[in-house]
Amino acid sequence: MEGSLRRRGFSAVAGADEAGRGACAGPLVAAACILPAGRRGRVPGLADSKLLTAAARERVYAEVVERAVAWSVVVVDVPELDERGMHVTNIEALRRAVGTLQVSPDYVLTDGFPVPGLVQPTLAVWKGDRVAACVAAASVLAKVTRDAMMVDLHGRFPHYDFDVHKGYITDLHTARLDRFGPCPEHRHRFVNVARARDAHAARVSAAGMDDDGPVHQSPTRVEISR
Repeated sequence: MEGSLRRRGFSAVAGADEAGRGACAGPLVAAACILPAGRRGRVPGLADSKLLTAAARERVYAEVVERAVAWSVVVVDVPELDERGMHVTNIEALRRAVGTLQVSPDYVLTDGFPVPGLVQPTLAVWKGDRVAACVAAASVLAKVTRDAMMVDLHGRFPHYDFDVHKGYITDLHTARLDRFGPCPEHRHRFVNVARARDAHAARVSAAGMDDDGPVHQSPTRVEISR
């Protein structure tokens, strides 16, 4: 796909994607990437991050960072996600990721849905992380960054096993939410989190106890680019 755009005169094609949109805990991470011309952006093993093992993603991440013409990562923390809503913050994060690239792209490909407000011509590509190398690279940048952050959150909130499920809704995560209620890294706009919060508060109130859950340290918003 990038090759076709380059033949039409768009030499710097950026891909943008996010990780964590469907999770009920942890930050949203958006990334953008411009790869050099060549098969799969000259990154061996590049593929949609969801199709790679964790070890393969780490290897591809290192290759992308080394070989990319430009790349950027933007992190949106939970309070902003709860305040403004997922779709609004997701679109803005993708715009910021593209806007913070050190090389301005001529064209932008996004995964799945359009991102209005970009100054460049843009195209939303269904399953873009599987058909466009630059979108696949962005997906790897976002996924590896977010997974590392979720492992760090596990150290602060070990009750929830964030290092295992990365904040997505699984049976294990649901069991932890039901037992402990949400922590400050849970997204209260999600129905399951709100339900667990209310149930936990009711149990605490009925037992006449104080809720002495884990102490929260607000994360710092991160924007990384090259």
